[in-house]
Amino acid sequence: MSNRFMRIIVFFDLPVKTSEERKIANRFRKSLIKDGYSMLQLSVYSRIVRGRDAVAKHERRLIQMLPKDGNVRCLEVTEKQYAGMKLLIGNNTQQEKKVNAEQFLLF
Repeated sequence: MSNRFMRIIVFFDLPVKTSEERKIANRFRKSLIKDGYSMLQLSVYSRIVRGRDAVAKHERRLIQMLPKDGNVRCLEVTEKQYAGMKLLIGNNTQQEKKVNAEQFLLF
């Protein structure tokens, strides 16, 4: 059970009115990407991990990169729950088409 694939979904709404705020928001977004997150949609990023220990590790990393202002939320779901997400309008991203838990085993 501890080796179960999980998804961490990060939702954020950061201030971007000034050039300094935009710089901070962009730095946070780039930090997410560097840590293996992929954009699900604007200001929503997700990452696949294996087990609760990995979830805890990445939450600690996320806390270290938090900006001073704004709202950042984190949701943990199982890969099965994530796969059950319904896309009501639009298309899956290229990353979603490429990587799921079964394909992740190949890496």
